[in-house]
Amino acid sequence: MTQSSLPPPDLFERPLFDGLIKGAFVHRPNRFVIHCAVEGGTLEAYLPNPGRLWELLLPGRTVYLVPRAPGGAGTLSHTAVAVEREGTPLLLHTHANNAVAAALLQARRIPGLEDATVVRPEVRVGHSRFDFLLERNGRPFYLEVKSCTLVGRSIAMFPDAVTARGRRHLEELADMGRRGTPCGVLFLIHWPRARYFLPDYHTDLEFARTFVSVRRDLAIKVVALGWRPDLSLAPDLREVAIPWDLIDREAKDSGSYLFWMRIPRMVKATVGSLGEVPFAAGHYLYVGSGRRALTKRLERHLRRGGTLHWHIDYLKGHADRCVAIPVRSSVPLEHELASAVGAIADECVAGFGASDCGCPGHLFRFSQDPFKMPAFIDLLQAFRIDRLEGMMGRPEIAASRFHRRADGPVSEE
Repeated sequence: MTQSSLPPPDLFERPLFDGLIKGAFVHRPNRFVIHCAVEGGTLEAYLPNPGRLWELLLPGRTVYLVPRAPGGAGTLSHTAVAVEREGTPLLLHTHANNAVAAALLQARRIPGLEDATVVRPEVRVGHSRFDFLLERNGRPFYLEVKSCTLVGRSIAMFPDAVTARGRRHLEELADMGRRGTPCGVLFLIHWPRARYFLPDYHTDLEFARTFVSVRRDLAIKVVALGWRPDLSLAPDLREVAIPWDLIDREAKDSGSYLFWMRIPRMVKATVGSLGEVPFAAGHYLYVGSGRRALTKRLERHLRRGGTLHWHIDYLKGHADRCVAIPVRSSVPLEHELASAVGAIADECVAGFGASDCGCPGHLFRFSQDPFKMPAFIDLLQAFRIDRLEGMMGRPEIAASRFHRRADGPVSEE
C-alpha cells in the first residue's frame, strides 16, 4: 500500500484556522445556524455541528468564528468553529475533526495506533464510507472518528443527540472485524480534563447497547485533547478510561426523566382529582420516573391524544412544544431531581404528579426558557454526568451533588 498525500497542518505549531474572530452567542434558530454578537452588530454564522449542544451554547458564551471561503455554498459569511467553556476552547467543527485525527495519526500520537500509517481518507466499503483506511503491519485497518463535546467535570459522553448513523458504523465495523479485517473507532474528546468516557445512554440507549456489544470486535480508542486560545493543539494528550462495569450497570431502560412543555398562553385544565387548575403562560418542567420501559413511557408522553391517565396527560395537549429528557439510573432519583428543579423554578404546581409521595409537586413553572439558564444546564450535567464520578468502581454510591431526599417511595403517579 502507498501512503496518500494527506499533509494536515502541524496543529501543535500553528492554528487549525486562519482569521479567527470572537463573538458572544445569542441564539440558535436551527441546527446549522447561530446568531452571535460581534463588534458592530449581530452576525449569522454556519454551525457545522448537528448536536444539541445544550451545555455549550448558552447566551453570552464566547464563540470562535472564521470567514467562509468566497464562492462557497450558502450565503452566510462566517463559520462557527469553537466555543469557550470555563475559558477553554472546545472544537465544534465536526468536519475539521478528521483533519485533527489525521494530524495525530501522522504524528504517532494516538495511543495504540502509533504503528498506523494513513493510506487515504473517506474510504467506501459496501454501502458505507469510513473516515480512514490505515495500514498496520502490512494489513488494512479501517477507522471511524467521532467528535465528542458533551463533557462534565471529568466525564465525557457521546453522542449528545440520537445517531442512527453512528450506531450503524459500529455494527458494520464490528462485522468486518469478526470476518477478519481489523477495524476501530476513535473518539476525540475536545476537553483536556476528561478522565472517563461513556456512551450517552441517557440520550441514545441503542447506541450505548451497540457500543457495549461490539467492544471485543473492534478497537475502541478514546483520547482527550486541549486547544490553545489560537486553536492550535495543546501538547498534552491523554488516553481516557472506559468504565465498562459502570456502563453495564447504568445503561438500562429505567430511571427518571424531565418533560419540558412550552405553554404559549394562560389556560385552565381539569387535572384528575386536582380539579380545575390555572396554568400561566411559560415553560413547565415535569419530573417523573419509569422503573420499567422508560423509553415507552416517554414516547407515550410525546404522543398527542390518547387516554388521560397521568396528570401530565391533562396539560401536554395545551403545549406547542415538548421535549423529553431521560435521566437513566440504577437507583431512584425522582424526588432528588424534583427537589433540585424546584430550587431554581419560579413556582411549583401544588400536588401535580405527586399524589403518592411527600413532595409539594412534580410540575414546575419557569418564566424563561430553562435551556438558556446556566443553573438548569448545571443541574442536567450534575444528574446525567457528574453524579457518576462517585460511582467509579463503587456501585453502592449514586448520590449527586444535590441533596438526596429519603422520604417517600419513587412516584409513578
